[in-house]
Amino acid sequence: MNENPQQEPAERHPAASSADGAPEQDNSDAARGGAVRLRRRLRVLPAVALALLLAVAVYVVLDAWMFMTTPPEKNGRDVTVQIRPGSTFIRVAWQLRQAGAITDVTRFRLLGMYRKQTGAVHAGEFLVNTGWTPGRVLDAVVNGSPVVHPLALREGLPWWEVARLVEQGGFARYEDFRAVIHDPEFLGHWKIPFDSAEGYLFPETYMLQRPPEMNRASARAVADMLVSMFYRKSALLWSAQAPEHDAGVRQDEPQPEELGRLVILASLVEKETGLPSERERIAGVYAARLRRGMLMQCDPTVIYGLGESFDGNLTRTHLRDAENPYNTYRHKGLPPGPICSPGLDSLAAALRPEQHNYLYFVSRGDGSHHFSSTLTEHNRAVRKYQLGR
Repeated sequence: MNENPQQEPAERHPAASSADGAPEQDNSDAARGGAVRLRRRLRVLPAVALALLLAVAVYVVLDAWMFMTTPPEKNGRDVTVQIRPGSTFIRVAWQLRQAGAITDVTRFRLLGMYRKQTGAVHAGEFLVNTGWTPGRVLDAVVNGSPVVHPLALREGLPWWEVARLVEQGGFARYEDFRAVIHDPEFLGHWKIPFDSAEGYLFPETYMLQRPPEMNRASARAVADMLVSMFYRKSALLWSAQAPEHDAGVRQDEPQPEELGRLVILASLVEKETGLPSERERIAGVYAARLRRGMLMQCDPTVIYGLGESFDGNLTRTHLRDAENPYNTYRHKGLPPGPICSPGLDSLAAALRPEQHNYLYFVSRGDGSHHFSSTLTEHNRAVRKYQLGR
């Protein structure tokens, strides 16, 4: 028997150590686990990205839907926007935003781009409502008609009253309008033989757009329209004046000087006539006086010569004033120019005055007149209707 016991074998480790002391098997497992997790994450990322994209898309759609379907105000109110010529779409959008017609300029611009209408906005004054949706507002400034306003000119107005109405309507300034209708270039263009366009500013109700700015150009545009209407309307008279045996033959328009004389006579008829049925008869009185070389003795001409300063009280001093070129009690023949804007009926009466023997007329106080052939008869009518004797 061996007395020296056997040496115990050295303890064995399940795995050999690597040079740095880390187990080789553990590193392999960790690498495989990390790869698995990475693959799982990579598989999840597209789903997350898709979810985010869907969320963004839903937000965009909802935002657009809310913008398109929600008006700025629940109880809408009308507002006007004046779009100047040459305005860009973004400028128009800002105007609409400032007026309260839309809530967001960028979204409104995107709407215009989507509809391909950013270049289709027109100039002018547009009426929109704060209770409208953006689509309806866009349609109004692209396809709608600009707002028009009435300019109502009645018969018998002198130029300064016309100018006041033009300014009150927001179409041109008084001073600009006055300057235009006295401008020799303007008068020459329209062949007006006087120092103003008085008598040629045709009385009518016009429907006009207000200009973006009241200046000399806007005044010229209004004046051109009024005088153009005069020639359009008066042209109807020349065809109606054709001889009966030449029915349908158009008489030539009178030359400027002759037309001017007719306008003067028509303006006297306009101011003196209360009843339409008396127009041609009153025109006949003035025509007869002209043939005889008599004074016209027309109160309205004296008043016109006094101008805007006339206070409504015509006195004997006024009638004696020879310095007034429109005083037909002192100056023979027609006054130097028209005294108002006559209507078409007064122009027709001046063109076709009634043939009679009357040389005088006096108001009865009810709009009608008493006509007389002699001064004696006229004086009796004056005492009866004017003096109450």
